[in-house]
Amino acid sequence: QVQLVESGGGLVQPGDSLRLSCAASGRTFSSFFMGWFRQAPGKEREFVAAVSWGGGATYYANSVKGRFTISRDNARSTMYLQMHSLKPEDTAVYYCSATLSGRDPTKSHGYDYWGQGTQVTVSS
Repeated sequence: QVQLVESGGGLVQPGDSLRLSCAASGRTFSSFFMGWFRQAPGKEREFVAAVSWGGGATYYANSVKGRFTISRDNARSTMYLQMHSLKPEDTAVYYCSATLSGRDPTKSHGYDYWGQGTQVTVSS
């Protein structure tokens, strides 16, 4: 079991940067393959980025590649999503997720644990 709490969302202007955090508690954080997903109003939840247990492998959606960076600090039991050059289409609720297996890192069904989400709004 792991509990996930996201933070760092907010209202920003196009072109701005924002860093999201996901704090984990419960089972050893390094046991979990971690991911970020997002869901915009009226749309399905979509994959954003994922990071392997030790941080050595990362995965990104094409829509965020080159703008977003996922990372983790296992000593702090925290995962991050650094977002640059934000666009209005990045507006969504961002969710932190975790799985022990890491079999399907870009699919929501591949994750067993979810946070409550943090709102990111990009608007001028």
